[in-house]
Amino acid sequence: MSSPQELIVYPDHDTLAAAGAARLITAIADAQAARGTAHISLTGGRGGTSLLAAVLASPAVGAVDWSNVDFWWSDERFLPEGDPERNETGAREALLDHIPALPEKVHYMPRLGEEFGEDVDAAAAGYAKELAEAFGSAVPVFDVSMLGIGEDAHVASLFPGRDEQFEVASTVSVRNSPKPPPTRCTFTMPTIQSSLEVWLIASGAGKADAIKLATSNLSAKEAPAGVARGFKRSLVLCDRDAAAEVL
Repeated sequence: MSSPQELIVYPDHDTLAAAGAARLITAIADAQAARGTAHISLTGGRGGTSLLAAVLASPAVGAVDWSNVDFWWSDERFLPEGDPERNETGAREALLDHIPALPEKVHYMPRLGEEFGEDVDAAAAGYAKELAEAFGSAVPVFDVSMLGIGEDAHVASLFPGRDEQFEVASTVSVRNSPKPPPTRCTFTMPTIQSSLEVWLIASGAGKADAIKLATSNLSAKEAPAGVARGFKRSLVLCDRDAAAEVL
């Protein structure tokens, strides 16, 4: 069963990023204290990337054994390595290229033209296989899944009115995405909901309607963000501008 949403509002974007970074460092350190390792699912966008940059800038960044963190992505644009629209690219620039993370523990989603060529279906299936092998189960359990939220209340590449979120596989392909680029890989909703904690991250007035939708008890079909919850904790982390419609 998923946990109830907790709305946490910060004064501005920079404070949100810094506070989110502190939360992430603490969550990873706690997981490592309990099990020696941690699995984190990353997101892209301004909020997620700013949070990672704030992790790097934090005086507590050394509290984490970065060689024992597995990094995953909840969705990715099926584009070549280094493309600025890939979530991986932003995460590497903000944090991953500056910490002693092990390459084999940075589980980037497949890139166009590499192992799976132009076959996005095979790419999604390949990532699902990698998840299953890493977790020893078809259902992965992340310590934290961070998710941006789109203006239409989509998360990852799960858009309102579409059925990808309901598919059985852990990772599926997306074609003709309503938001460019059109071809992507994404976690399904059960994969997101398998996380111990899910954090929705939003800043700016442009996300105010999305936060309202995500906190209005709408169906998954209407507002995927509203059901993107962890089974231990579900946080909606936003700045005051993004929370304007719900305060």
